[in-house]
Amino acid sequence: MVEWINSDKPVEYAEALAVMEARVADIHAGKACEAIWLLEHPPLYTAGTSARREDLVDPDRFPVFEAGRGGQYTYHGPGQRVAYVMLDLNKRGRDVRAFVKQLEDWVIAALGDFNIKGHIREGRVGVWVERPDRPRSADGAMAEDKIAAIGVKLRKWVSFHGISINVEPDLTHFAGIIPCGIRDHGVTSLVDLGLPVGLADLDTALIAHFDEIFAPATTGS
Repeated sequence: MVEWINSDKPVEYAEALAVMEARVADIHAGKACEAIWLLEHPPLYTAGTSARREDLVDPDRFPVFEAGRGGQYTYHGPGQRVAYVMLDLNKRGRDVRAFVKQLEDWVIAALGDFNIKGHIREGRVGVWVERPDRPRSADGAMAEDKIAAIGVKLRKWVSFHGISINVEPDLTHFAGIIPCGIRDHGVTSLVDLGLPVGLADLDTALIAHFDEIFAPATTGS
């Protein structure tokens, strides 16, 4: 069984890390079931294990936290749905690439409920949407914006951290970093794309598509 947890007020980042650490330990020890935690954070930046200092453009704008997950710098804040995914890969197959692909597919399936076509691009982590309404690049490629970030960590094959999807965050807050180290593409959100979507609408889509994307856990380790 997977427990769904939804926090209706922004959760401080340090508190979220402590809760995840404890839950992951309990999952591994067999003391707790797997969990998906849906939440928002107050405005902040996080640095993944591959973060480059030069990509932190405005270090004094918001608090900056060392996340311990994969990836580079990202922003979290109100209007962005964060889904922390605490699953036991001992029981779901110890395949990191397959797990990351499941996260990508999950985001794309949820976006599809709002008629948004999400894309995965080689060399660019996260989920992207094409912007035919914007000028093409110098080489003729269509403009693309990032709508979702993915960054995970595993401890004894139990996952934590997860995904963030932009519903209606303040997109100017991303200007304090080079999101995920990518300078030649922008950031967007569901509302920025013209969709009257709220966090609860996205939550419904994520819950609806979870079982079809993630194989059920087996009973053994």
